Amino acid sequence: MVFSTLTFLFAYLPVVLLAYFIVPARFRNLVLLIVSLFFYGWGEPVYVLVMVFSILMNWLFGKRIARAADTDREAAKRALILCLAMNLLLLGFFKYTDFLIDNLRLLGLTGLKPLHIRLPIGISFYTFQTMSYPIDLYRRQTTEQKSLVSFGAYVCMFPQLIAGPIVRYTDIAAQLDKRSIRIEDFSAGVRRFTAGLCKKVLLANNSGAVYEAIAALPDMQQSTLTAWLGIICFAFQIYFDFSGYSDMAIGLGRMLGFDFLENFNYPYISDSVTDFWRRWHMSLSYWFRDYVYIPLGGSRKGLPRQILNLLIVWFLTGFWHGAAWNFVLWGLFYGFVLILEKAFLLRLLGHLPRFCRHVYTLLVVLIAWVLFAFTDLSAGLHYLGLMFGSAGVLADQMTWFYFRGNIFLLAACALASTPVAVKLRPVLDRVRPLMPAVTLLALTVCTAFIVDASYNPFLYFRF
Repeated sequence: MVFSTLTFLFAYLPVVLLAYFIVPARFRNLVLLIVSLFFYGWGEPVYVLVMVFSILMNWLFGKRIARAADTDREAAKRALILCLAMNLLLLGFFKYTDFLIDNLRLLGLTGLKPLHIRLPIGISFYTFQTMSYPIDLYRRQTTEQKSLVSFGAYVCMFPQLIAGPIVRYTDIAAQLDKRSIRIEDFSAGVRRFTAGLCKKVLLANNSGAVYEAIAALPDMQQSTLTAWLGIICFAFQIYFDFSGYSDMAIGLGRMLGFDFLENFNYPYISDSVTDFWRRWHMSLSYWFRDYVYIPLGGSRKGLPRQILNLLIVWFLTGFWHGAAWNFVLWGLFYGFVLILEKAFLLRLLGHLPRFCRHVYTLLVVLIAWVLFAFTDLSAGLHYLGLMFGSAGVLADQMTWFYFRGNIFLLAACALASTPVAVKLRPVLDRVRPLMPAVTLLALTVCTAFIVDASYNPFLYFRF
C-alpha cells in the first residue's frame, strides 16, 4: 500500500486512527502490529511470513543476548554473530541470489538458472532496523524488550516500514512502552504528513514525468542541455520522493505518539560531498557509521586503513541500494570523492567562495545520479556522454520546449530544496490560525492530483 493513494488516505488511515485511539493505551501496540502486518500484506501477502519470521528470530536472539551479555560475553557474541548471519542470509537470498547467478553465468556456469525471486518490499530497511536491536543489546546500549507484541510493532510499524527512515530500537524504546499523544502533536503530525504528500504528489511525480520523457528521447532529439535538464529533474524527483515519504512517515509517527529522527536536512544546499552525506538519508549514513565504519576502526588506525574502511562502507552502501553493478559503481564513486575530500580537496575547497563549492557539489551529485538512475551501465555511460557534449548540440528546440513547459515546476522544486520555509517561520507563526485551512486545501489539491495521476511510483520501495 502506498501513502499517496486514495485507498490509504480515505480508507486505511481513518480506520487505523479510529481503532488506535478507541482502544485502551495498553492495547495500542497490538493494534499497531495488526494494522502494520495488514498494511505490508496488502500488496504481498506471502511475504508477511518473512516479516513474522524476522520479528520472531530477532526477538528470540535478543533474549539470548540479553541473558548472556553480563555473564557470558562469548556466548552473547556467538548469539549475535548467528543472529546477524541469519538476517543477512535472509536479505541476501531474496535480494542478491539472482544477481550472483547472473554473474556466475557470465563466467561460464551456464547451467545455473535465475530463480526470479520477487523482492519483498522494504526488506533492506527493516533488516537493518532489526539488526540494530541485537547489536545494541550486546553493546549494553539498550535493554531487552520482553513483549513480542511491542517488538513486532517496532519492526513492522507501517509509517516507516517500507522506505524508512531506519529507526533504531534505542531511539523509540521508551515510546514503545509508554507514550502520550497531545492534540498539538497530532496536529503537527498531520501538517508534516501533508507537507510530505505535497512533495511527493506535486513535485516528485511531476519532476519524474519530465525526466522519464527526456530519458526516452532518441539520440537525434537529445542535446547537452536537454540531458542536463533531465538529470536535474531526476535529482528533484528522487529527493522529493524520498524526503516526502520520510516526512509522511515522521508525521504519521507523531500522530501515533512516536518521534522519529529526521532523515533529510536540505542536502542540495551542501557545499561539499561530505556535507551532502551528512544531510542525505541520514538514518542510513548513521547506521553504516555506527555499525560498520567505527567497528572497522574508522579513522583511528591511520590513513591507509581509513581509506580501506571508507571503500568498504561505500561498496556496501551502493550494494544495499540494489543488486546491480551500477549501484556498486555509484557507491564507490562517492567513496572515491569522499576520500579525496578527506585527503586534500576539502582544504582546497575552503579557499573558494561558497557559491563555487556549492556548484562543485551539485555537479558531483548530478553525475552520481546518472550512475544511480541507469541499471544498464552502458545506457548510463551513454547518458553521461550526452551531458558532456557527445550529442554535438548544446541546445535545441526540445530543450526550450521542456524548459519553458516546466519552468514553474523547476522554480518550485529549487525553492522547496532550500530552508526558506524555516526562515519564514516568524511569518508563518503569525498566520497559524489559518494552518488548518491551508492543510485542508493542500490535501484537497493533492487528492485531485492523485485522482488524475498515471505516474505515482515510490523510488525507494524497490530497496
